[in-house]
Amino acid sequence: MVEAGHFALVLAFALALVQSVVPLAGARIGEMRLMAVGGPVALAGFALVGIAFAALTATYIQSDFSVANVWENSHSLKPMLYKVTGTWGNHEGSMLLWVLILTFFGALVAAFGRNLPATLRANVLAVQGWIGAAFLMFILTTSNPFARLDPAPFEGRDLNPILQDIGLAIHPPLLYLGYVGFSVCFSFAVAALIDGRVDAAWARWVRPWTLAAWMFLTGGIAMGSYWAYYELGWGGFWFWDPVENASFMPWLAGTALLHSAIVMEKRSALKIWTVLLAILTFSLSLLGTFLVRSGVLTSVHAFATDPTRGVFILAILVVFIGGSLSLFAWRAGSLTAGGIFHPISREGALVLNNLFLTTATATVLVGTLYPLVLEAVTGDKISVGAPFFNLTFGPLMLPLLVLIPFGPLLAWKRGDVYAAAQRLMAAFGGALLAMLVTWLVVDRVTVFAALGVGLAAWMVLGALTDLAQKSALGTAPLGVSMRRLAGLPRSVFGTALAHMGVGLTTLGIAATLAFQSEHITVMKPGDVADIDGRSLRFEGVAPVRGPNYTETRAQFVFAKDGRTLGEISSAKRLYTARQMPTTEAGILTLGLSQLYVSLGDATSNGGMVVRVWWKPLVTLIWLGGLVMMIGAAVSLTDRRLRVGAPSRKARTAVAAASQ
Repeated sequence: MVEAGHFALVLAFALALVQSVVPLAGARIGEMRLMAVGGPVALAGFALVGIAFAALTATYIQSDFSVANVWENSHSLKPMLYKVTGTWGNHEGSMLLWVLILTFFGALVAAFGRNLPATLRANVLAVQGWIGAAFLMFILTTSNPFARLDPAPFEGRDLNPILQDIGLAIHPPLLYLGYVGFSVCFSFAVAALIDGRVDAAWARWVRPWTLAAWMFLTGGIAMGSYWAYYELGWGGFWFWDPVENASFMPWLAGTALLHSAIVMEKRSALKIWTVLLAILTFSLSLLGTFLVRSGVLTSVHAFATDPTRGVFILAILVVFIGGSLSLFAWRAGSLTAGGIFHPISREGALVLNNLFLTTATATVLVGTLYPLVLEAVTGDKISVGAPFFNLTFGPLMLPLLVLIPFGPLLAWKRGDVYAAAQRLMAAFGGALLAMLVTWLVVDRVTVFAALGVGLAAWMVLGALTDLAQKSALGTAPLGVSMRRLAGLPRSVFGTALAHMGVGLTTLGIAATLAFQSEHITVMKPGDVADIDGRSLRFEGVAPVRGPNYTETRAQFVFAKDGRTLGEISSAKRLYTARQMPTTEAGILTLGLSQLYVSLGDATSNGGMVVRVWWKPLVTLIWLGGLVMMIGAAVSLTDRRLRVGAPSRKARTAVAAASQ
């Protein structure tokens, strides 16, 4: 299996070279047979990388320590789930997963892109082939996951304890589906520049791929945030870690691309800008890959510290980012600018959206790269943390969040802000009421709390207002309104859900930052701590032995007025193979809020340091991300996003005519 997997990667690299050259040559000379090569080769390349990935997974399942990658990242006593997920819990395996997803998207274009113009489809598959060939060469020359050890060790070194968690099964695949999904948008942009033609049909083809990549990246970031929240024992949901920023920047740029593509599709405007955004979004994904794997960053998220790999990925960045931007500079002058529109219109609102999002992306990029550039130039080491990002990123997002409900209510080409504001009066009243209740009843000290809750209510109620207006709710009979609501395009529901998800996440962040309480105390068995009018009783500790670890587990009981609300287990764990300790936080979810208990060190008098957080509405941070994903999935089911898909009525009419 090991040699078969390695050989499959070599064959996949050879096919990627064919895919990158033959369809492109066919498009240049107009030879249909050469252009048709791209589809079957892309499907075969995906199959071969799939074989390689299955072979590596099998070596992990079998604990084949003759493979260096398995020896370094697995152990015979490791639970089966973590043996499987450990396949991509390391640099080599994760890069193989990266390429597997890349070839998967190329196969999807080959399978479902038959309604694309032949030259565009050939060029897209060729660009995907370029990317695949580059990263397959990177794997084969610097990061071979099938490298052998002779003699084979008897036992492995085990996986990093932080990665021995169910989050590893969800977070990286989702994140890579987002990262790599934007490669299709990049390929469409470069293919259009090669062909010298960008039109509204191009935006219609690229928009579903953008939406799918954005959906997966949203889920990957949300899952990564929650994973760090409960696994690292620090109680926070976002640290502005450079590697966190590396995934956040493509998300911001991808959000701008998604909205820009809508303008291009609907009004044939912003053509040049949309193509540039498609290039920049995937370029930021490549930059994130470089930051994680080059060794320039020290982070719990970083995979590799080998400078050779960093130089190779840097070369890939220079070729693809520099080459695509050079092609853009060469072709941009020959592209038509597209339609014009009034500044006060839905197009204008989406342009304003792009302005804020791209400026925010640039802010995060500067804050992330400035310490690295400064160290490379002067040797000085500085850190740019939360204070910088909160003072720069926050003020950019605030006006954008305020303006979100206006966009869907403005007309295309020329809108009426006053009319849109009138329609939003009920949403404004609800938001104002939420602010007043928060300030008068919950917290009279923190203005931020009232503003945050009001802003979240404004976005949620604004999204509902859009649905109410489009279904004529309140102005037409209820039955008519319900029928109109059911007949709305699914993309309208998807947009509303996505905006509501942003509102829910905002509410979770505002409530957590404003209302959470932290308690640090030393407790002995039987002690009771007061947690905001509730009691936390320390029941005691007990030793527990797991399959590849030992731990000291502490039991707590959370109660209010003598009524038990729940039991919590927290632990200090030691993984025996690596002799690495971890803190396993105990989390009790009560409605939308959570009690978070993390253990510290034992004291000399037999006590234990206990750190406790009460976090109101904290789960909304990640539930909002889930709602955004659902909104994107609903939009993807809209027939209008399936390019060339005829309506049911049209299909029925054609069938009747043929009879």
